[in-house]
Amino acid sequence: MRFTSLLCCAGVIVALTGCSSLNPFAKKPNPKTQPAPLVELKSDARVRTVWSASIGKADKYVFTPALVDGNVYVASENGRISKLDLATGRSLWRIDTDTGLTAGVGSDGRTVVVVGEKGVILAYDSEGKQRWKAQATSEVLSAPAIGLGVVLIRSMDNRVTAYDADTGDRKWTVQRTAPPLSLRTAPGITIADGTAYVGFAGGRMLALMLTNGAPRWEVAVGDPRGVTELERIADISGTPVVSGRDVCAVAYQGRVACFDTASGSARWAAGLSSDGGVAVDERNVYVADEKGGLNAFSRMGGTSVWRNAQMTNRRLSTPVSFNDAVAAGDFEGYIHFLSKEDGVLIGRIKTGGGAIIARPQMADGFAIFQTQSGSVVAVAAE
Repeated sequence: MRFTSLLCCAGVIVALTGCSSLNPFAKKPNPKTQPAPLVELKSDARVRTVWSASIGKADKYVFTPALVDGNVYVASENGRISKLDLATGRSLWRIDTDTGLTAGVGSDGRTVVVVGEKGVILAYDSEGKQRWKAQATSEVLSAPAIGLGVVLIRSMDNRVTAYDADTGDRKWTVQRTAPPLSLRTAPGITIADGTAYVGFAGGRMLALMLTNGAPRWEVAVGDPRGVTELERIADISGTPVVSGRDVCAVAYQGRVACFDTASGSARWAAGLSSDGGVAVDERNVYVADEKGGLNAFSRMGGTSVWRNAQMTNRRLSTPVSFNDAVAAGDFEGYIHFLSKEDGVLIGRIKTGGGAIIARPQMADGFAIFQTQSGSVVAVAAE
């Protein structure tokens, strides 16, 4: 799993506004949980690399590509932002922000937003010209989200703040009390139909009105349980996914669940622990559990469709569903492709090294993966 126990000293503990957080980004192997060896494949003919590019290392942070209007926006820890052509990977422009970055990229095609050290928010236009600068209330690890002229920033003090996309003026703020111990991860924000779906430490997911931050509903994806604070970590993992009238999410030491977007009423839930996120298509919900198993649940009722355990302890990324396959990256930079129908491993691609932690993005029949070593790779499955 991506974060290991305190006793193994693989996690890093840092002070955070009166509470503490465990850092899963280090990706250090635990000798007690050796990763499964790669299964030999007869043929990888069904999968291929479409193009690859380089942006720079992520270091201890996670940078998620943003796909908008046929372009890919990527960023790196050293302050670099690049706009790539989605079809070819060709660089259209590249800028240096002159500051170390901790989160990105958010874009709606008109505004491109990243976050730098000490919570400085930097906004650019689609040609790389800076539009405005603002200040978050604390460190930011999650990629900004943009919709309906609003930029949403989730900071590590369990706060979501909205800024005007044109001016950077602060519009509203919503905050929840942070638990004593939480994962130092980068849960994302999803905007759909005027609503922002946000995961918080403590296992709560909120649906917020984009116009003023008013809560539409709040649900528990993970409920803190156990005696010790370590056992009681139940943070939302990854980014909530909206598909039709469903919004689905997963929590560490919690559940994978889908809810009605209008009311927040639960459609189904299944016990599962993950420090990644979910992928959703018309039939299934896919999620990698903390042991490295890739799971498919029926979207209609939450029943288990299949589970593949061949990547045990390989610390899988959030999966992505496209064409007839579901794919996930691992701690060595391999991308594993499984059949949607039965979970059978059908292919594998090596990206050139570097763990894959960032959520993959999908468009035009192929998926975009960004590694911690700075590779940006577009892959396809036939």
